[in-house]
Amino acid sequence: MKRLAAIFARLTEGAAAMMMAAMFATFLIQIAVRYIAGSDWFMLHLGHVVDASSFGWTLEFCLVLWLWIVFWGNAFVVRERDHVTFDILYLWVRPGARKWLAVIGAAIIAAALLLSIGPTWDKLKILRLKSSATLPVKMLPIYSVYFLFLGAVGLRYLWRIVQVLRHGATDDTHHHPQGGVE
Repeated sequence: MKRLAAIFARLTEGAAAMMMAAMFATFLIQIAVRYIAGSDWFMLHLGHVVDASSFGWTLEFCLVLWLWIVFWGNAFVVRERDHVTFDILYLWVRPGARKWLAVIGAAIIAAALLLSIGPTWDKLKILRLKSSATLPVKMLPIYSVYFLFLGAVGLRYLWRIVQVLRHGATDDTHHHPQGGVE
């Protein structure tokens, strides 16, 4: 099971890295079109071949990739210990109380995310009719990553409840930048 989890982690990290690379390449295209294709030399010699206004899709594509990178990354790549936490009260109480704080906190997060899927779908289902302004795709597939985020993170916090009930609340998520544990 750990091997499958490691393979899945590598695949999701690779997908995020590929999205970042595609976003960077598209950004470079934007720069080239804006500064090179807009130059007098280019317009004089190659302006009839390439129309700089046909590269408007690059901005929207970068925005779509950014949206996907944020939600994909938070659903699959970012670990719980990588998040900023406000844990003064959590670290102040005894381990027995930490267990229940962890269970309650995870239950609230899981419930909020999983219960919001239906209402969010009700609001966003209209996007299946709308098309992107410059990309050949409907809007719903663009925003579908949000549903993936809600489901994946919600399930992850349900799993956190199971882990805390089995093994107790551990402090392994609280690390000093130098590598030690608080």
